[in-house]
Parts: sequence; C-alpha cells; structure tokens
Amino acid sequence: MRRRSPPRKKRRRNKFNVAKYGRILLKLSGEVLAGEGSFGIDASRVAALASEVAEVARTGVQIGLVVGGGNFFRGVAAAAQNMDRVAADHMGMLATVINSLALQDALEKAGVPTRVMTAIEMHEVAEPYIRRRAIRHLEKGRIVIFAAGTSNPYFSTDTAATLRGLEIHAEVVAKATRVDGVYDKDPLKNQDAVRFAEISYSDVLAKNLRVMDASAVAMCRDNKLAIVVFNLNVHGNIMRMTMGEPIGTLIH
Repeated sequence: MRRRSPPRKKRRRNKFNVAKYGRILLKLSGEVLAGEGSFGIDASRVAALASEVAEVARTGVQIGLVVGGGNFFRGVAAAAQNMDRVAADHMGMLATVINSLALQDALEKAGVPTRVMTAIEMHEVAEPYIRRRAIRHLEKGRIVIFAAGTSNPYFSTDTAATLRGLEIHAEVVAKATRVDGVYDKDPLKNQDAVRFAEISYSDVLAKNLRVMDASAVAMCRDNKLAIVVFNLNVHGNIMRMTMGEPIGTLIH
C-alpha cells in the first residue's frame, strides 16, 4: 500500500510579487538621514531606511542609489554666504560620500551586498565610478550607491541622479521627498495646494514647480526617463513605488 505524501502547504502570495520596474535609480536627500535632527546622521533612521531598501532588493529589483549631503553641507547655501562656489560644491560632494558610506554599512548589516562608487577617486574609501562595472554590480544583485555627484561643480545631486539613471539604463528615477508628490505650490506652506497624479516634463518646467532641478527634468524629458516623486516618510512606500502602485506623482 502506497503511503500518501502529506498535503503541500499553500504558499502565501505576497501582494508585492511582481515589480513594475526591474532597475531603478532611487534619489534620497541627505536630510532624511538626519532623522528628527537637522544635522548629522541618525543611526536608527538610516537602519530603518536600509531595511526598506533591502526588502525591495530581495524581490530582484536592481537598485542604484544617490544620496545628497544636505545634512552636513549645502554648496549653494555656502556660496550664498560669499564662499567660492566651486570649493563649496566640492565640500558638498564629500558630504555625499559620508552619507553613502553610512548607507552602505546599514544595507550590508541588513544582508544586502552594496558598493559605493565615487565620481571623485578615493581608492581607500570606495570604488571609482566606472559605468560598466556599476552595471555588472547591479546584474549580480548588489546595490550601487553613486557618491560625489558628477565630480563637477554647479551640478546638483538631482542632475547626478538623472545622469547615473540614464547611464545604467534605469527604468525610472524615483525621488523620495517629505511630501507625497508634486503640487502646484508648496504644500508645507499652502493648505490649498493641489497634488498632480501625473504631469508632463514640459508642465513641470513651464510652471517652475521646482520638484527637481530644471536641468535634471529636461534631461529626463529628452531621454524619455520617467520620474516618480513620492513620500519617503510613509513606511513601505519604496516597495509600493517599485511595484507600480499609484502613489506620489508620475512625471512622464
């Protein structure tokens, strides 16, 4: 008499089982790493953020990441106080390296292999940015953090994120902010601000909405690279964005 094998347990389907995007460029502001503070790095906030990003990476989505340096230094603000703009921008680039190393440490503690690649060479700290090597890292399932902007002054991290997104053939630039999308005016100052579910690149530029630098938006427009703007402060939004849920604003 044949023994019956025990019934198989049904797998619980994860609602996040199919990603809309296979490769994304995630842009974070440096301020998010400061947590509730206005300066420096909040270790618990970085760990929580890394946990969310790691969860997305485990679904097979390839992630490139650009983080600003505003929690340490803003080149534009320093230049406004009569500091040489080129020197100030280079200091801001170095601030992004500090943040990138903090994120790398947190992501690897969350179990995801991560590489930091810098536009300014510093071999003892991180790899130099080489496009083909970056793509290879992504194909091997590693998160790649692009630090030090483009190495050129007068270019913001928005522009650096767009450039890296185009170079690695990302399907979308995902800009994580403090608000839940693009509004017709600043929602933090105007209660009657209206959010756009979708908007064209040209309208963003014509209305001067300042969600990203004009050069970054124009570069996305010219190369048909979509932008999603969403609220990072809602837990799980990185995953929702990656899976194509209608959160934030789609610029296309």
